[in-house]
Amino acid sequence: MGIRDWNNAILLLAGGALMVGCEGCRDGEKAGSLLPAVVVSGDTEGWIVPCGCASKQFGGLPRRATYVKDMLRKGRVLLVDAGGAAAGTSAYDRAKFEAIARGEVVMGVAAHNIGASEAAMVPDALRDVARRIGLPLVSANVRDRQGKLLGEAVRVVEIGGRRVAVVGVLDPRYATDEIEVGPPQAAVLDALATIENDEPCDAVVVLAYLPEESLRALAEMLPEVDLVVGGPTGQPIQPTRVGPVLLASATNKGKFLAAFAPDANVGESRFTGRIVELDESFVDDGAQLANLKRFYEELGRRDFRPEETSFAVALPKTMPPGFAVAGPKRCAECHEEEYAVWRESKHRHAWDTLKEKGAHVNPDCQRCHVTGYGMPGGFESLAQGDTRVDVACESCHGPSLAHCEDETVHTAYYGQQKNHCESCHDRENSPEFSFETYWPKMRHGPGKVEPQMDADEHR
Repeated sequence: MGIRDWNNAILLLAGGALMVGCEGCRDGEKAGSLLPAVVVSGDTEGWIVPCGCASKQFGGLPRRATYVKDMLRKGRVLLVDAGGAAAGTSAYDRAKFEAIARGEVVMGVAAHNIGASEAAMVPDALRDVARRIGLPLVSANVRDRQGKLLGEAVRVVEIGGRRVAVVGVLDPRYATDEIEVGPPQAAVLDALATIENDEPCDAVVVLAYLPEESLRALAEMLPEVDLVVGGPTGQPIQPTRVGPVLLASATNKGKFLAAFAPDANVGESRFTGRIVELDESFVDDGAQLANLKRFYEELGRRDFRPEETSFAVALPKTMPPGFAVAGPKRCAECHEEEYAVWRESKHRHAWDTLKEKGAHVNPDCQRCHVTGYGMPGGFESLAQGDTRVDVACESCHGPSLAHCEDETVHTAYYGQQKNHCESCHDRENSPEFSFETYWPKMRHGPGKVEPQMDADEHR
């Protein structure tokens, strides 16, 4: 059954009767009113959208929102996130996390679990983001050093007359100097105990940011709940029954969703589920594109420098003499033919490909479309102008001012040029990249060939 067909099947369930409940809430079982579908995202890792440097990239909030809207047209939906939305703790990463949080709120997310990247933030900073944006944080086992929870232990969401309890937990290995993380199982049970005397719940969803082995163990220890969904597990886990519990994982840069439909047959599990791959068949949602535009506008205003990101190159405390980017025009003084090859290459227009998409303001893209990002003499910020944009000679040969001053001094990456290609042409951004295939297309120096390059080779 295809993704679209499976979505349509939700409608067919709408006429069925369903007896549901959670442990301690059996008196609340009722028939004739179906549970909502549940959609779980997770491990977005800062990927608001795929970078676009290669075809067939998956994920992105615009596609996620389109899927959710498709589901909403077919019935009631509970949207939650298992955590891991941020990519780091730098000023730039926090801005990106806020943009992701805004996007989730626009989609109608009912609960966002505190994952490892959220827990790595200063507690007051995380609370500030949640307060300003309205992000509904949940976590039953993450507390600051004063013993105060960073999110709600449990959120009870009412949809179409049904009450669904959502609990969040984090693996204790992610504790920091700023927070303490308690045992997940005990935290879930304690959280559910706080709602025992309330109006009965109809289902329980546990969002668990745990590695796969711990995630499965938690599901085995919690027969009281219906769904245990988490990350980070490297790759998504297809919904699997663990006793009465349905276990799954939505992970890996937001490329996948775990989606569950209520099971009218009421078998071993109250839900059926599948992993949804957010491929190119999902069009981009307009509201999420507007959110992306707002984020880019903020990046343009703030103009983050490399040291304000989490991916600036780590430089040695003592720099070798002349370890600085000289620029392609200095290289051309002695290497006219090689410079001519570069001028005709796609690398020469790497910056233009970003500007066409408005992504030139994004440091995550800048680092592979400029020369010497964060290095002495290299690219520093938009305010610097266009003196170090494009992928020029020293992107492969390294900061080479010393070589320009004295030709007997080797370039910084002498003999290691090949290794630096894959720092940008990685599996994520250039999945079909092969040095042996692409090098002859822009080869220069002894034995050079004509510098034509494939259309996809633009970084």
